[in-house]
Amino acid sequence: MARAIWSGSISFGLLNVPVKLYSAVARRSIGLREIRESDGTRIRHRRVAEGTDEEVPYEKIIKAYEISKDRYVPLTKEELEALAPEKSRAVEVLDFVDLEEIDPIYFDSPYYLGPAEGAEKAYSLLARAMEESGKVAIARFVFRNKEHLAALRPANGVLTLTTMRFADEVVPPSELEDVLPAGKQKVAKREVEMAEQLIDSLTRDFDPSAYRDEYREQLLALIERKAEGKDVLAAPEAEAPQPTKAPDLMAALEESIAAVKGKSDGKPTKPAAKKRRAPAKKAAAKRSRAKSKSSK
Repeated sequence: MARAIWSGSISFGLLNVPVKLYSAVARRSIGLREIRESDGTRIRHRRVAEGTDEEVPYEKIIKAYEISKDRYVPLTKEELEALAPEKSRAVEVLDFVDLEEIDPIYFDSPYYLGPAEGAEKAYSLLARAMEESGKVAIARFVFRNKEHLAALRPANGVLTLTTMRFADEVVPPSELEDVLPAGKQKVAKREVEMAEQLIDSLTRDFDPSAYRDEYREQLLALIERKAEGKDVLAAPEAEAPQPTKAPDLMAALEESIAAVKGKSDGKPTKPAAKKRRAPAKKAAAKRSRAKSKSSK
């Protein structure tokens, strides 16, 4: 059973809901060791002073910021500790927003928030109210000596917390080379319609279990074969896919749609889902109608 990795309380107006934080993901990466190829001896990494073979003990190492090549501003442990965010056990709610307004690029690591003992009712109240309103809470909290921005939202009666990146941590596309198409590209209406038709034909209900980490599965299979002493043949190097040339776009779209229809074995494809109005907007509309009735 998963254990809580942090405990505190959600500060929501004058309401404080004691909670416990649990990791929402289980990393499935395969840990590999470094060994010497000739005899399998384990490789160990040492902390040594550059230009020497002198190993430096951990307590003699401090942090520093490099302002230019080989020029550093040293920072002692005491100086860094003095600047560390004040240790707080509060998840301070700052604002409520619509989930659709948050670009997923801002999301970082997901967690679950569970109620602390005796806080079950307050926890359920907050989760239910947020679910009914359709809102996401933007909060601030200190976790592992670092201040985090986070998004709180309900999911099937459980509150989730996802740490977020601050605005200055997200690189705008305008600062990157070759991200934005050069010049103004003319796209024909018929091409857009065909592309939308292809998107519609590939639209399905999202099922996370349908997607697998194929690299991890292949790596585990490789390790098992080698452990059993079986020969392993190197896979041929895959060729890089060639970009579709502009004159061939329509032909490529038509062939793609035909191929998808062939895979569906004549079954009708699911149409693209219509945009749903947020529950909060529905509630506001109901309140408006009720108010107009009462005024008559």
